Amino acid sequence: MKTVGKPVIKKDAMALVTGQPVYTDDIAPKDCLIVKVLRSPHANALVKQVVKEGAMRIPGIEAVYTWEDVPGKRFTMAGQTYPEPSPYDRLILDRHMRFVGDPVAIVAGADALCVDQALAALKVEYEVLPAVLDFRKAKDHEVLVHPEEDWRSLCPVGADNRRNLCASGSMEKGDVDKVLADCDVVVSGSYHVQAAQQTMMETFRTFCYIDTYGRLNVVSSTQIVFHVRRILSHALDIPKSMIRAVKPRIGGGFGAKQTVVSEVYPAFVTWMTKKPAKMVFSREETQTASSPRHEMEVSVKIGADKTGNIRAIDVHTLSNTGAYGEHGPTTVGLSGTKSISLYGELDAHRFTYDVVYTNKMSAGAYRGYGATQGIYAVECAVNELAAKLSVDPVKLRLDNMVREGQVMPAYYGETNTSCALDRCLLKVKDMIGWEEKYPCRELGNGKVRSVGLAMGMQSSGISGVDVGSATIKLNEDGIYTLLIGAADMGTGCDTILAQMAAECLDCPVDEVIVSGADTDTSPYDSGSYASSTTYVTGKAVEKACEKLTRQIKERACQILSCSDETLFFDGHQAKDLDTGKTVGLKEIGTASMCGNNVALQVTETHSSPVSPPPFMAGAVEIELDKETGHVEIIDYVAVIDCGTVVNPNLARVQAEGGIAQGIGMALYEKVQYTEDGKLLNNSLMQYKIPTRLDVGKIRVEFESSYEPSGPFGAKSIGEIVINTPAPALTHAIYNATGIWFKELPVTSEKIAMGLLK
Repeated sequence: MKTVGKPVIKKDAMALVTGQPVYTDDIAPKDCLIVKVLRSPHANALVKQVVKEGAMRIPGIEAVYTWEDVPGKRFTMAGQTYPEPSPYDRLILDRHMRFVGDPVAIVAGADALCVDQALAALKVEYEVLPAVLDFRKAKDHEVLVHPEEDWRSLCPVGADNRRNLCASGSMEKGDVDKVLADCDVVVSGSYHVQAAQQTMMETFRTFCYIDTYGRLNVVSSTQIVFHVRRILSHALDIPKSMIRAVKPRIGGGFGAKQTVVSEVYPAFVTWMTKKPAKMVFSREETQTASSPRHEMEVSVKIGADKTGNIRAIDVHTLSNTGAYGEHGPTTVGLSGTKSISLYGELDAHRFTYDVVYTNKMSAGAYRGYGATQGIYAVECAVNELAAKLSVDPVKLRLDNMVREGQVMPAYYGETNTSCALDRCLLKVKDMIGWEEKYPCRELGNGKVRSVGLAMGMQSSGISGVDVGSATIKLNEDGIYTLLIGAADMGTGCDTILAQMAAECLDCPVDEVIVSGADTDTSPYDSGSYASSTTYVTGKAVEKACEKLTRQIKERACQILSCSDETLFFDGHQAKDLDTGKTVGLKEIGTASMCGNNVALQVTETHSSPVSPPPFMAGAVEIELDKETGHVEIIDYVAVIDCGTVVNPNLARVQAEGGIAQGIGMALYEKVQYTEDGKLLNNSLMQYKIPTRLDVGKIRVEFESSYEPSGPFGAKSIGEIVINTPAPALTHAIYNATGIWFKELPVTSEKIAMGLLK
C-alpha cells in the first residue's frame, strides 16, 4: 500500500506546534458574554430561594437564571445514540442539589470580573438534607438521590430511581457455582478502582452565537457534535433544525468530552439574550464538576483445575455513577464482557452488576470505558491464580487465552475473527526479558527489581449502533475534499482517514482536504468515542471513495467518448486504451462544472453488526524501595494487535499516552472526599498525574492481524492501550513484596505500610 501503513505527518501538526489560533477559546468572538455558574456547597440540599437583586445591580451583568427560569424537561448529558441508555435525570438548573458542585444559578456578564462579583453577591437559602456518599451502601438506601416523579429511563437497563439504581443486570453461561465447586483451585477477591480524572490539558469550553437566520450556533470542544445538537434541542425545548454544532481543534478529550459538560449553559444564555456567550471551565471546575471515570468495586472468582486449565470466571461489578447517570448503564457492561472474554473455552461464566446513584460528582466516559476496571480485577486474579498454582503467568495465559476463530460467549457471542494475542504476549515476554527477570531480583540496600504482566482487549465501535459517514468530492483543481462528522481530539483521525482516502483514490495524502465536524455540513456520525473512528468511519471513507472513483470514470468516459471497458484510470489521469487519448483529473473536475449530469460528490454511511476487539499484552519492570515503598518504572513494554496499523507513528503515540495514563491511575491518581462530600483534589497540585519523568521507558510494538470487516484490515487502538498498566504494575509490586494490593492507586505509602505489617 502507498499511504496506509505509512508514518504520515499529522495534517494539523504545523498549526499546532506554531501556536496558531485553532482552539475554541482562540476563535471565540471578543464581545461574548462571560458565563459562569454558582455551585452548591452541599452534597444534598434543596434550594429554598435565590436572592438575585444584589447580583443584578452589579454593572455589566446581563442576566441571572435559576431553576425558575429554565425549561422543565429532564435530559441526559451523555453523548450517546438515541434512545440513550443513560436515564433522563437532569434539568439545566434544578432546585435539588445532588453533589457539591451542582449548578444553582447561571450568571452572564460583560467580563469575568463582574460575573465573579455577581456570583459572590447571590444569596442562596438551602435546606440541607442527609447524603449517601458510600456507594457500597447506596442500593436501597433510605436517602434517595433522585426522588422526583419525572425521572425516567428510556431503555430497559434495570434502572429504578426508588432504589438508587441507575442500572442492574446479569448474563451467564453454564452453572458457575457448580463448576467453581468442582475446581481444584479458586481465587477470589474484590478490587476497588477509584474515580479518575481525564485531566486533558484543554478544559471544557463552549461559545455560542445567533447567526443571520436566527439559529443557535454552538462551537465547542466536543467529541460528539450531532449528539450535542440533539441534547441541546431537548434541554432547551427548541427544534434541532434551529441548532448548529461545530467542533474546532480539541486539546484532549479522552472521553470527558463525550458528555455535554459545558455546552448547555452558554447555549441557554445565548438563546435567551440573543447575544454571543462563552463558558470556559477553570481547572478547579474541571476537577470537581465534570465527568470522571466511574468508581467500581469488581469482585472476581476464578476457578481452575490443578493443571492450570481455567474453567470458570464469575464477575460482579458495583459501579458508582454519582449524582447523575451519564454513561452509567453502558460503562459497567464492559467491565465484564471485555475481561471474561480474554479467556476462551470456559465451562461457565457469570457477570452481574449494579450501578448506583450517590451524592458525589457524576461520572462519565473515560478511555477504556469500564473495561479498564474489569480487566484490572480479572488480570490481577489470574496472576494470583498463577502464583497459587506455581505456574508461570505467561504459560497460564498462553494455555487459556482466547484464540482466533473462537466464539466469545461473554462478548455477545461474536466470533474472534482476527487475533494475534498469543504473538503479542510472546513478544512482550522477549522484550522485557521475562525468563531472566521473573519474578524478582534483590539489589541490596532494601531495593528489589521485579516484573509483572497483563493482557487486555477492547472493541471497535458499538456493534449495531455506531454510525460513521463520509462525504468525498472532487474539486475543479483535481484536489479532493473529505467531510467527516468524527472529531479529531489530537488522535490524528483527520490524517488517518485522509490516508485511507488517498489509498483508495491513488493520490497523495496532501491532495485530500479534511473538513469536520459540523452538523450543517458534515454527514451524520455518532462521534469519536468507543474506539469507533478508524474502524467504523474508516469503512465509510473506503466505501465513499470506491463509489466516487466509479463516478470519475463515468465522467471521463463521457469526455473521451469511450466505454468503461477501454478506460484505464490511475488516480491522476484517465486513458482510452483504444485511442490513447487522455484526460487529467483537473480537467475532469473542471468539466464537471459545465453541462454535467454526473455528480462527483459521494456520501456513504457505515454501521457494523460486529465489533472486532483489538488485543494487547503489556509487561513492566520496576525497582521498588522496601523502606519507602517508592516504585520506579524501569521499562514498560507493550505489543498491540489493532489489525492493520494505518499510521505507525500516530498509533505508537496513542499507545504511549494511554500507557502513561494507566500508570497514573495505578500509582498516583487518588480521589479524596471530605466526610460531607467535598472533593479535595481540586487542582493539579492535589491530583497527581505522572510527568514524562515518572513513566520510565515506554516501548511499543505491533503484531498485526488482519480484520476482514475493517478498512484495509484495521481495528481500533484508542482505548485498548490504557488497560494493562494497572494489573501489570500490581503484579510487579506483588513479585517484589509478596503483597497483593487490591485498591488503586497503589501508592508508596500503602506499600511501605503493607511491608511494615
